[in-house]
Amino acid sequence: MKTVLCYGDSLTWGYIPDGSGRHALKDRWPQVLQAELGTHVHVVADGLNGRTTAYDDHLSGFERNGAKTLTTVLGTHFPLDLVIIMLGTNDMKNFICGNAQGTKRGIQRLIEIVRTAPYQKEAKAPKILIMSPPALGEIDEPEFRLTFEQGIEQSRLLATFYKSAAEPANCAFFDAGSVAKTSPLDGVHLDAENTRAIGKAIAPIVRDILEL
Repeated sequence: MKTVLCYGDSLTWGYIPDGSGRHALKDRWPQVLQAELGTHVHVVADGLNGRTTAYDDHLSGFERNGAKTLTTVLGTHFPLDLVIIMLGTNDMKNFICGNAQGTKRGIQRLIEIVRTAPYQKEAKAPKILIMSPPALGEIDEPEFRLTFEQGIEQSRLLATFYKSAAEPANCAFFDAGSVAKTSPLDGVHLDAENTRAIGKAIAPIVRDILEL
């Protein structure tokens, strides 16, 4: 059986845009991917609200720096055939990173970690699929605008920057913004239809990577 790890933030966790809770399992993109791929593949979802690519955020009791926790997650779930990384939305906060170039550097660090982690039992490093998250939306809410400032504009550059990081590193790439848009309710998260769309769209890509 092939194993796929989905490493992400609240878009992977399944945060409902109105703040009322978490999407049903059947609506979260990793579980939609699982349903599309069938029983020959095991999809592991590891999404943490607020997770960044490689930047500290001390406003939470959880470790949100994706670079600091990735090795542990890889060690928990190995052997892995594929790691799908969709992070960067939280990097767009002005007190985290706030620019696409810095987030690209974070993605490059995550690629390096996947490739060099101390896997045991002679397990090989998994293949990697880098996904750029949908761009932030414009909403008329003062705190949102102060939090993201230039991040809304910068988030629109992530797909280009991620592709330029993925291709030289021989990683697959997919722009989640090509099939999904953030909700107008909060400008950040996805409604059920849009998160499902990501899982369905990447299923053929994952099949090809895993040679199913």
